[in-house]
Amino acid sequence: MIDYFFTTASDGNIAYHVNDDENLVTNNRNLLENKYNINIKNLKYMNQTHGCNIEIVTKISNKCLDDCDAIITNEKDLPLMVMVADCIPILMYDEKEEVIAAVHAGRNSTFLNIAQKTAKLMIEKFNCDAKNINVKFGPSIQKCCYEVSHDLENIVISNFGKEFTHNRYIDLQGINKKQLLQIGIKEENIDISNICTKCSRKDYFSFRLDNNCGRFAAVITIN
Repeated sequence: MIDYFFTTASDGNIAYHVNDDENLVTNNRNLLENKYNINIKNLKYMNQTHGCNIEIVTKISNKCLDDCDAIITNEKDLPLMVMVADCIPILMYDEKEEVIAAVHAGRNSTFLNIAQKTAKLMIEKFNCDAKNINVKFGPSIQKCCYEVSHDLENIVISNFGKEFTHNRYIDLQGINKKQLLQIGIKEENIDISNICTKCSRKDYFSFRLDNNCGRFAAVITIN
């Protein structure tokens, strides 16, 4: 069985790298164990660098994967976590082959096709079939609020299509979805949250609202 969840700001900051007290972050993470029924000592997460490095992890892998923006496993009781505050947290899973992935899809990683590359690696290394891969996009900054420069807008138009921009607001969710559809993932298997972390006033951190904010998390596990 595959379980996943998205934390909220009410769960506290889950990231060590945002100048928070380390003991508080550790306590926030430990509280997730009972609330969401995960084995916190087996948790694997990433030093996310907005690139497209993807790692396959096992129980003997480092707890924190350095210079990494996506992790994949087929091992049970090995929670995978991605931390965000506007970027898209993407979780993928194939129940048939029992393979899971956690992906950090910010702007740069999206431009580098990280979601598509992660799904391809699931297919190549674990015998997954694209039609069996399910994808969950968590809360993130949406096209209503994601304003960029003219140069970045032109990059989107040139590389992905004008339909993903409007007056310098770009649709990262749409770009990632298009990349996944291109490799045969079914549209009905792609679930995209409509919660904008910046303007929804929901219980999520947003870097664009507060540069000193914490990070919420998406976690997925094979039980």
